[in-house]
This record gives sequence, structure tokens and C-alpha cells, in this order.
Amino acid sequence: MKHFFQKGKDPSRPTLLLLHGTGGNELDLLPVAGRVDDQASVLSVRGNVLENGMPRFFRRLAEGVFDEEDLLFRTKELKDFLDDSAEKYQFKRNNVIAIGYSNGANIAASLLFHYQNALKGAVLHHPMVPRKGIDLPNLSGKSVFIAAGTNDPICSPLESAELQSLLQNANADVELHWENRGHQLTIDEVEAAAQWYKQKLI
Repeated sequence: MKHFFQKGKDPSRPTLLLLHGTGGNELDLLPVAGRVDDQASVLSVRGNVLENGMPRFFRRLAEGVFDEEDLLFRTKELKDFLDDSAEKYQFKRNNVIAIGYSNGANIAASLLFHYQNALKGAVLHHPMVPRKGIDLPNLSGKSVFIAAGTNDPICSPLESAELQSLLQNANADVELHWENRGHQLTIDEVEAAAQWYKQKLI
């Protein structure tokens, strides 16, 4: 997978896995990572799927309708890439925190839904529920921050609350942060995520 890796100043900190939104690339969330933890290593990945020329992490059939077969394939692809990258770049595989926005948040949530030890935790900006009606692995010890918009036209508040509930029922520690905004990634929610990260993960 096309990616960017930057070794951090403090090897004891988590490695931040950055996952962009539709049409983004591996450079988009670097400023966000800097605000969350400027001492951490960063692994930023570009999605392998193109939709009208725009990079994504998995295909969709329509707005809000995921191609589940492709989602499963791409989730495993990303998990395997993380396994390989940990060996290549010498970071601790069990100390990876995903930071994803929109489509990137959805693939991060899918990692949590399908693989017990893919992530230590995640910051999900405007995610949806990646799959319905499946049993999640036991996510005890995992911490998740969800940033959601009360006026988000793509991801309804009900969906954000449902994702929180599903993750909590799988024993994850989940904080749901609301912004009175739409689907855009705001500086206020990034700052809230940074505060959460400092309390929970370092």
C-alpha cells in the first residue's frame, strides 16, 4: 500500500496509523497527528481503491452503502500491511492507534470489528457502522474516541450512537464527542481527541 512512515522521537509512544477520507491521500492527516502526539511515530496510508479518481479504502455501492465483500478484503489487506510494516519499520505491533476521518474512520472501525488485536485504540472522526449484525471480538483494553456531528448529512447521530453501543457491548472503552456541525473535520474535535489521547493512551 502506498504510504508514508516517520519515526517518532519517543519509541515508547504509540504508532499513529493515519487513514484519510474519500479523495484524500497519505499527507492529509499529518497536521492532525502533530496535534495529537508530536512525539509519536506515524504510518500514513493511501487507500487502494479509486472512485472517480478519488482514493478510498474500500468500494461502496452508493452513498452510505458499503460493498461488504470488498470491505472484508480491504480490511484484511490493511491488517496484513500493518503486520508487515511493524516488522519493516520496527514499531510495536500491539501499540498502534488509528486516526481516521470519514472513509478512513470506517476502515479503522472495520479493523476493530473483525480483528481483536489489529489496533490498541482508535480516533474515529465521523465514522459509520462498518457492518451490521455481526459478532464483534472481545475489545477489552481497547480505547476508542468517536467525533460526530449533530448535523452530519452523511453519518446520522443515530448511527454514531449505534457504533458507540456496539463497541461498548464488545467491552471497548468508548467516548463519543459531539460537535454542532456537519461532516467536516473541525479543529475543535481534533483538540478534544488530543486531550482524550493524552488521558487514555500515554
